[in-house]
Amino acid sequence: VEPNATIREIRLMFHKLYPRWYPARQSIKLDPKGKSLRDEEVLQHLPVGTTATLYFKDLGPQIGWTTVFLIEYTGPLFIYFLFYFRMPFVYGLDERFTSSPHPVVNLACICHSFHYIKRLIETVFVHRFSHGTMPLRNIVKNCLYYWGFAAWLAYYINHPLYTPPSYGKKQINFAVVMFLLCEAGNFSIHVALSDLQRNGSKIRKIPYPTKNPFTWLFFFVSCPNYTYEVGTWISFTIMTQCAPVGLFTLLCFIQMTVWAKDKHCTYLREFKDYPSLRMPIIPFLL
Repeated sequence: VEPNATIREIRLMFHKLYPRWYPARQSIKLDPKGKSLRDEEVLQHLPVGTTATLYFKDLGPQIGWTTVFLIEYTGPLFIYFLFYFRMPFVYGLDERFTSSPHPVVNLACICHSFHYIKRLIETVFVHRFSHGTMPLRNIVKNCLYYWGFAAWLAYYINHPLYTPPSYGKKQINFAVVMFLLCEAGNFSIHVALSDLQRNGSKIRKIPYPTKNPFTWLFFFVSCPNYTYEVGTWISFTIMTQCAPVGLFTLLCFIQMTVWAKDKHCTYLREFKDYPSLRMPIIPFLL
């Protein structure tokens, strides 16, 4: 292997010798317990001498992130409709194909569908993935989470005994405005992050606010897309006043806080001039 060979080139060489292990399945490391080397890293720039031992690990069958997101987000979209239209096997024959007398139930269906349709559109036209694949085994876990919660939320929101929010139209209208603002903000952040990786570039850059006011949250947090995402589900909780939605929102917040902290630490580690005012997900707090 030439000193100027990249890890990607080494993966391709390995694949040629062992066709079973295509590049996405390979984890190449300098140390068995260390981190996987990135494709763009050059051998001679790594902490090795004239000879180097690289360690290979099989990551297992892989699936593309675009396919993963399409599967994860399509499920909740259609599962919700099963409960919204009250299919006979959901609430029983007496309630089959009936409509709810509460307008908020129709509004909740529109908002829930809008959220996942937006995610599907972003997956196809906006997102650029630095890591092209994930282990195939993870798709089952992810689908259980998204599909299972969609069914649980939909069951209670569309239940014949569902009661509308305590403060009526004022509470619902406030939640709808909050929901739309957070969805617009989330989309704006995804577009801004996508613009950082134009022309297929995988070089990590510091994201900065643009002329779009929704991106100004970058002044205060590293991952405003997660901030807006949590805001979306908080507004949906207020709109429906449903306990399972609140629990889902809490779990979303916990998981996204973990992701945001990891990403924030990565930014601090890679960029010495990273803005010191930023917090991972909540301005000035967390």
